[in-house]
Order: sequence, then C-alpha cells, then structure tokens
Amino acid sequence: MKKIVLLSPAHPLRGGIAAFTERFAAELQTAGYEVVVFSFSLQYPGFLFPGTTQFSSDPAPPGLRIRTCVNSINPLNWLKIGLELRRLRPDLIVPRYWLPFMGPCLGTILRLAKGNGHTKVVAIADNILPHEKRPGDRLFTRWFLKPVDACIVMSRSVEADFRQFSATKPVACIPHPVYDNYGEKSPRAEALAQLGLSPEPRYLLFFGFIRDYKGLDLLLEAMADERIRQMNLRLIVAGEFYGNREFYEKRIAELGIENQLVMRTEYIPNDEVRHYFGAADLVVQPYRTATQSGISQMAYHFEKPMVVTAVGGLPEIVPNGKAGYVVPVEPVAIADAIVDFFENNRAAAFTEGVAEGKKRFSWASMVEGLEKLRIES
Repeated sequence: MKKIVLLSPAHPLRGGIAAFTERFAAELQTAGYEVVVFSFSLQYPGFLFPGTTQFSSDPAPPGLRIRTCVNSINPLNWLKIGLELRRLRPDLIVPRYWLPFMGPCLGTILRLAKGNGHTKVVAIADNILPHEKRPGDRLFTRWFLKPVDACIVMSRSVEADFRQFSATKPVACIPHPVYDNYGEKSPRAEALAQLGLSPEPRYLLFFGFIRDYKGLDLLLEAMADERIRQMNLRLIVAGEFYGNREFYEKRIAELGIENQLVMRTEYIPNDEVRHYFGAADLVVQPYRTATQSGISQMAYHFEKPMVVTAVGGLPEIVPNGKAGYVVPVEPVAIADAIVDFFENNRAAAFTEGVAEGKKRFSWASMVEGLEKLRIES
C-alpha cells in the first residue's frame, strides 16, 4: 500500500478547498492508498482573512486522518514539518496551491521532505498566478514550484500559467470533480420551506464567498434590467462577504432592487447547501476572472443549469446552450441569458444537459491522473 500525504487545508478549516481535500482523501483511500492529511493550524494571519472565522462548525469527516499542524507564517514550524515528512518517507506528497502567500511555507516544507531521496511531489494547483495580484506573486510561486515534480491543474488557463515557470515538468489538466459531498438533491418545496421562502417566485442563486473578482455587482446590475424587474424573480445571495460589504449595500440601494433579493450573507453550513441549490432554478457565476470554480461542480451535482461568464476555464466546464449559458462579462449579457432561460422555458433541456455533462467530472479521474503523473515524474 502506497503512502500519500495531502498537504492541504481540511477540517476544521472551512471552504471549498477543505471540502475538496476531504473528498479526495476518501477517494484515495477507496483506491487502496494509506492517506494522511497535513492541514493548517494557522492558515492565514487575521489581517489577510476578511471573513468572520476560518473554522467550520460542521462535524469532522469520518474515516480520515487529519493532522492540524502547519503554520503558514512560522519558519520554525516549516522546518519541523519538513523534517517530519522526510522521516515519514511517504511515496507521494500532494500539496494544494491556490495563493502565492503559501509559496514560502509549502516550498520550504517540500524541499526538506524530499531530502529523503524517496518522496515525490505532485501538486494540485487551483491558481498559479492569483486573481488579485500582489507584489511577490511570481517569486513565491517560483519558490513553491522548484521542488514540485509534476502538477495537476483544472483549467487550460492555469496550465498556461504553469508553463510560464516550467517548460518540461509533467502537467495534467483534469477538470474539477463534481462536489458530491453535500448530500442528496433537495426537492424544491422542501428547500423553500427550509429556507423560509415563498414558492411563488422563481429563484436565481449566487453562491459562495463574495469577493470582488466574482462580479456580484454585475449580477446586481442585471437584476435592475427592466425586463427582469417585470418578472417574478428573486436572486438569492448566499455566502459571506470577503470584500467591501458597504459597496454592495450602497449599489443595491442605488439600483432600487432590495425587494428582488434574498440576502443570506453568512457562512452556509455544509448541511444547508443542498437547500440553496434545491431552491434555485438557475445558478449564476458572473465572474470577472476565473480559473475553475467549485460552485459549477456543486451545480452539476445538484443538476442545476448555469450562467457563467466567458473567463478562464468556465467555458470548458459549462457547454454553452447545453448546460447553460456562457456570456460576456457585461450586465446586459447576463440579463439576456436570464430572460431567455425563463421566457423560453429552457429548464428541462438544460437540466438534462447538466445531468449528462456531470459524467465528465469524476473523482476516480483525479486519482488516475495523480497515479499517471507520479509514474511520469
């Protein structure tokens, strides 16, 4: 049995990456690997974290070994963890890379761990260069990638970024698997009752942390479109503000769309996620920039059509006219798609397209890709 260490956020940390780590660890165990997750005791210092808390109140996932031990800002901790991994001699370390801030910590740990002459490193990279750029991004990323033997990316845009740093290391583009760890689909009536919503309107859903690059303001402008004002539509905004709350509240007031919105701007516990998707007719991702999105994979799991903008890897994930719409990054284009969906009764055809399309996104494919890269590297 081969030993794998996932060097990645996991419970009690919250968010999409932690959820991915836990689901991937379970899939690796099903495939016969011995897996331990090295997660973070300190992921972000407070000044870098705009939310209310980094920790989840959800119960720990059963059957997983998770060690909460990595401190992202303490070099003495990096030394300790790196030397521990060197002695542990796993066959493979799989670090998760999503932000250059993590580059010094992860890159140092990996250099030390590989001193045993045995362990290989295959990274999973959400981003190589971030959506919100800062000084030092390229330097920190280069430090992280130096000890990496191969890399899994989940969109062609991230693959292109990776090739800016290495022309020769093996890289595989494997789509983000479907998030199937949020429970079964919730029937519409049950979902609306759980959320305390009226069954009369139809509902759009913007789900996930609210950050500027996700373009919620564009969707708010689309909601002010006169055609949409005339329809019995409501937009559910479900997720915690990671940006300027006052900006969005002011924009909502300026547009006069308060009565068209359902604002649930707090962290959504895992066991409530299915109700938000169950209530929605259409999931909207009006992103200004993107690589891939876990929200799309939640929509696939719950078989909900989508509107996505034509940025990053989103058009690769959502076939235009089959599983939803791919539109320009413009409020009028977003509004056009929403109007077309409801006026032309696209729900049944697009739901069928989503159900068919989700077969492309399996966790087994991610495991197979990892195994192939380990052999190639």
